[in-house]
Amino acid sequence: MSFSGFTHTDFDVFKIEGLESRMDALITHIRPKLEDLGKHFAPMLTVETGDEIYPHVAKHARRTVNPPKDTWVAFASNSRGYKMLPHFQIGLWDTHVFIWFALIYEAPNKEDFGKKLEKNLGYIYKQIPTNFVWSGDHMKPSAKAHGEMTEEELQSLFIRLQQVKKAEILCGLHIPRNEAIEMTSESFLEKAESVFKTLLPLYKLY
Repeated sequence: MSFSGFTHTDFDVFKIEGLESRMDALITHIRPKLEDLGKHFAPMLTVETGDEIYPHVAKHARRTVNPPKDTWVAFASNSRGYKMLPHFQIGLWDTHVFIWFALIYEAPNKEDFGKKLEKNLGYIYKQIPTNFVWSGDHMKPSAKAHGEMTEEELQSLFIRLQQVKKAEILCGLHIPRNEAIEMTSESFLEKAESVFKTLLPLYKLY
């Protein structure tokens, strides 16, 4: 089975009330597509990064009450997990698809990575496309467009990564729900590959 693209049904999963009902719909409608994306992009990212990359589809296994508000497949260089490592993600909230490079709060070398980001601030500021977005918290759907940020604002994100235990850094592209639904599976795969390749310099800084 190959990735078939996203539909209104996929995004509407996050409107379903109750943990069990939402998880059932997520497993039925979204998870197979995330698994397909995992199989598609892991080999490509292995070639591009030079590391053996493994896909990790979110299981939401620890949840007992609150249903998930988003879901994803992550790509990292460890077959057992991704949260401790720099990684890539494709996932969705009810409003948009996200295609990220991410280093989240569980990674042990955030301070060193933050220093490397700050050292390369000028290069990063010039190279990231204006329609890409930055976030400091993977639990929130909002993010700020690169084209709306000053170099100083970006630097403050990098400094925060060095100084704040819970700090995170995410950079990538948000594709609004309606735009994602209108994309063919081929155009989505091409877009995601382009985003990943644009984000590779961040991964390689780690």
